[in-house]
Amino acid sequence: MKDNAVSSCDINIGIIGYGYWGPNLVRNFAETPGARVAAVSDLDPARLAMVPRRFPTVRTTTDFRALLDDPDIDAIAIATPVHTHFELARAALSADKHVWLEKPMTERCSQARELIALAQQHRRVLLVDHTFIYTGAVAKMHELIRSGELGRIYYYDSIRVNLGLFQRDVSVIADLAVHDFSILDYLLGEHPVAVTSSGTNHFPGTPENLAYVTLFYESGTIAHANVSWLAPVKVRQILVGGSKKMITYDDLEPSEKIKVYDKGVSFVDDPEKIHEMRVGYRTGDMWAPKLAVTEALRVEGEHFVDCIVNHRTPRTDGQLGLRVVELIEAASASMRHKGETVYITHEREIAS
Repeated sequence: MKDNAVSSCDINIGIIGYGYWGPNLVRNFAETPGARVAAVSDLDPARLAMVPRRFPTVRTTTDFRALLDDPDIDAIAIATPVHTHFELARAALSADKHVWLEKPMTERCSQARELIALAQQHRRVLLVDHTFIYTGAVAKMHELIRSGELGRIYYYDSIRVNLGLFQRDVSVIADLAVHDFSILDYLLGEHPVAVTSSGTNHFPGTPENLAYVTLFYESGTIAHANVSWLAPVKVRQILVGGSKKMITYDDLEPSEKIKVYDKGVSFVDDPEKIHEMRVGYRTGDMWAPKLAVTEALRVEGEHFVDCIVNHRTPRTDGQLGLRVVELIEAASASMRHKGETVYITHEREIAS
């Protein structure tokens, strides 16, 4: 699809990787208005054999270069291991394809910066698949925080644990905490100034499977994420505390995922009342706001198509992807040094 193509043309999408996430991409893009899945590539012929059973018109190949060389394919969605992201995305952008890139964007910040520059050079859309940003729950949290309804944000506390899936090429921080990094970026609109992290790998020669990450912000907000592949149950919960109201978010709750509590504390700093308790507690109502129920991946797919057709910047663009990779690098460095504080300087923020 050329830059001057009209919106009535379908965006032909080629998908590289048909393992864990690839089938979800094929299904959603096949159902997204304005999009058409043209081809799927994977190194495993057995996986590819499953594609035509449900999508008989979709071509398959074990050579991803066939997708890049096809002039009819407008965009490439990459759902492969993290260590392959940079080379595949660089090749796709160099072939003048728009790129949808699974999270995390790259292994290193330098690679992310190169992809951003390449997308700008070729005037291509680069979207990083931070799916939580497109959920109704996170959208509602964003709305409540940005409207000022919660007041000043004191803290963000997340627990994101389950039994597996153990990854071979990334730690639990890059696999699970990455979700909190992207959510925090979207909700707060500011980048942390410092990171501390502690964690361990209980099986020698494998990435860390448990970690505790704390992020510090110039505004005074503190954020904490507990991530693990070694929990007996799956938990996906977030608490956000503000000076006016507080939020609980349970992603596994089938109906009322978000609950808003009119609860908080107030401090009295009156010298005449120095002998009295100076902390006041406020308890009000709880309400569960109505949330959009469209699958996040569908919302994201429609957003990707809209960005291509109307030359828009994605909500989860390369810059957000870079900021998340920076936090993964910082948290990983802190973890290697037993929780040593890693500072994120103003100069690094500007560079990103």
